[in-house]
Amino acid sequence: MSILIAGGGIGGLTLALMLRARGIACTVLEAAEDIRPLGVGINALPHCIRELAALDLLPRLDAIAIRTRQLTYANHRGQPIWSEPRGTYGGHDVPQFSIHRGRLQAMLWQAAAERLPQGALRCGHRLLGFTQDAEGVTARFATASGEVTLQGAALIGADGIHSTLRALLHPEDGGIRWNGIQMWRGAVDWPAFDGGDAMVIAGDAVAKLVLYPIAPGLTPETRLTNWVIYAKTGDDGSAPPRREDWSRRGRLDDFRHLVDRLSLPFNDTAAMIGATAEIFEYPMVDRDPLPWWTQGRVSLLGDAAHAMYPVGSNGASQAVLDARCLADLMAEHAAPEALAAYDATRRPATTAIVQSNRLGGPERVIGLVAQRAPDGFAAIGDVATPEEIAAICGGYAQLAGFARPAGG
Repeated sequence: MSILIAGGGIGGLTLALMLRARGIACTVLEAAEDIRPLGVGINALPHCIRELAALDLLPRLDAIAIRTRQLTYANHRGQPIWSEPRGTYGGHDVPQFSIHRGRLQAMLWQAAAERLPQGALRCGHRLLGFTQDAEGVTARFATASGEVTLQGAALIGADGIHSTLRALLHPEDGGIRWNGIQMWRGAVDWPAFDGGDAMVIAGDAVAKLVLYPIAPGLTPETRLTNWVIYAKTGDDGSAPPRREDWSRRGRLDDFRHLVDRLSLPFNDTAAMIGATAEIFEYPMVDRDPLPWWTQGRVSLLGDAAHAMYPVGSNGASQAVLDARCLADLMAEHAAPEALAAYDATRRPATTAIVQSNRLGGPERVIGLVAQRAPDGFAAIGDVATPEEIAAICGGYAQLAGFARPAGG
């Protein structure tokens, strides 16, 4: 009997590929009518890439992404606070990739289409509800031609932050939580900086800029460059913008004053953002950790289980780790036992990351320096000790599972 996976995003597709590699049948039911490369840039960290490499996807990733060489935290003037090599440059056996989320999803969908039996990937199937018994799960889906019913050994909700399955399992859940921070994002073909493979997070106590290339550019001297500017515009815990206002078109005039705070010697940020054809707005949101994910033969995965603030580059990576854990357990145990063990393993680990991200994750090092030296500094050692900075940046890497190997 097939494992039913509600959701054809990064987590759901990775789970499907991993189940297939272990000889376990599955069916992916995606609500959207088709798969389009939507979204913005993300970073896939080594602990995630290691799992994708085990699926022989490394060449496909190299074709659509950038191997990230270095990450630097800096103040609003571009003065470095902390720099560290990333991926293979930092001693890992696999890279870190900066990539367009939609292109990553499309690549995983194509790989799944090639490897899974015909009919195992289905668009236009929106989950409505389920029942379960000792023999399996029966799930109902809405389609363009009417309601359909499918049976499986288990049902996994990988249906994102607005998860239908999460709502069915936890009708009392408090819903999406906004921390009051608004993000403006875009991507543009732009002259490469720092070798064309570096990531920078810069700013002060008011606003931060995240900047990194996600694909080769139109010329050898350019890269498709992803940028994000974010700042607090509301109160922590206030009602988030309406769902239909998410990823709406943004206007430069709404955040030009934040751009003007930045003076980076290696990049003309104002010109770059001014040249961006499409600017989007997103609220920075997460969900409160759940007391449990699993109910018998039904469980959650990825953002449906543990939506987290996009700091520390961990959302997609944790979904991939969920998939690996669950696939391994499914190969060894019956579905109820596998799902119970998966819940016990992954839920505490991801809860800790959600909570750390609410404190700012590793990016809080920028706020620390801004508080002590709002106008810049002559030497970073005059502002914060190496031990203080390493505790913030290195401590998060240890928590999230991508710390540099010993000697790396």
